[in-house]
Parts: sequence; structure tokens; C-alpha cells
Amino acid sequence: MIDWSRIDTVFLDMDGTLLDLYFDNHFWREHMPRRYAEYHGLDEALARERLAQHYDRHAGTLNWYCIDFWSSELALDVVRLKEEVVHLIAVRPDVPAFLRALRASGRRVVMVTNAHPRSLDLKMRETRLDAWFDALISAHRIGLPKEHPDFWQALQAIEPYDPQRTLFVDDSLPVLESAKAYGIAHLLAVCNPDSRQPHKDSGAFRGITSFAEVMPDVPTRIPD
Repeated sequence: MIDWSRIDTVFLDMDGTLLDLYFDNHFWREHMPRRYAEYHGLDEALARERLAQHYDRHAGTLNWYCIDFWSSELALDVVRLKEEVVHLIAVRPDVPAFLRALRASGRRVVMVTNAHPRSLDLKMRETRLDAWFDALISAHRIGLPKEHPDFWQALQAIEPYDPQRTLFVDDSLPVLESAKAYGIAHLLAVCNPDSRQPHKDSGAFRGITSFAEVMPDVPTRIPD
């Protein structure tokens, strides 16, 4: 599926790609409505309706991923609320072996995520995945979400890369479309971002359900 001889750089998304998206789905769809209802003295059904309206207005924008924005918008400490369900943060079972193989292969490995830096810090604290990366880049540092057509050009100023020799893996089709439009040659879609939900259609992209399907070649050391 992947010709590793043509790849120097690997960009990996975080939520739904390296981490099980169940944490985020549960937080925004279940935990947040419950706590929002409690804090504002609302019926939970009404709280869900109001939150759905908020979510729809900001989907696909940088605000959608911004903890500071939502803390202000909803008058709640979003980081503290995430801490309440932090035990649900989970690394996909196939990820550690894949990251080890990437590091052993000598390629540059970069996390490229829309997650807010405070959310990124929380998840790295819980999973320690940062040890396997050469760099962690939040879209908030660039000021554009990965869905934006100018994101990938702006990324070059922080992390120079050759689009033709870069592999990018994400679970979001709009993000993958944006990367494709910029010219990133090697793209994979994660079809099962949430372990408790049905698999997703990968659309025009090659889909994977496990990184075991695309393990990189690792040079065999010649004995002295």
C-alpha cells in the first residue's frame, strides 16, 4: 500500500489517528452536555440542543478546536472538565509498534494536529507519545485549521517538507482533501477513529483500520 522508499517525512494526526476518538466524542456529546446543563440549570435535552447549535456554527474552523474559545463561549473551564474524564484517553493498540518502526527507519516523524496546545499537552501527559516525535505542531500555532487551503503552505515555514516525499495520515476527509490539493502525495485515511462506532467510508483515499497494514521498512543492522 505504501512505497516507503519514496517517503522521507511522516505527518500524523492525533485524535482519531493515534488516539481513540472515543474520548473526544464522549466528552463533547455526553460529558459536556451533562455538565453544561448542571452549571446553567438547564434540562439536559435543552443543553444538548443549545450545544449542537454552538457546535454547528463553528465546525471546521479553528474555534472548533480551541479550548480557550469554548471556555469563554460556554462559561465553563473546559480543561478542568476534560480532566474529569481523562481516564478515557487511549492510544490505539497498533500505534506504539508503528511509531517504534518509524523511528527505527530514520524518517522524520511529526504530529500535525488541530488540537489546542492545552489539549495536546493533556494528551501527551497521559500517553507520553511525544517521545516518539521529532516535532509536535498545533494548528493554533499557524492560525489556520488543517482544513484551510493555506494551512499546508504555512506549515512549510515551521516544518519544511517535500510534499512529494511526505506521508500524511488523518481520519478527517476534509483535512485529507486539503492536503491533497496542496500536493501531498501519500495520503491514508483511518477508517475506525472511534473504537465504539462503525467504520467510516474513506472516500477517494486509501483507508486503513490498523497501522499494522502499513508498517515501514526497517533497515536490518549488519553485524560487525
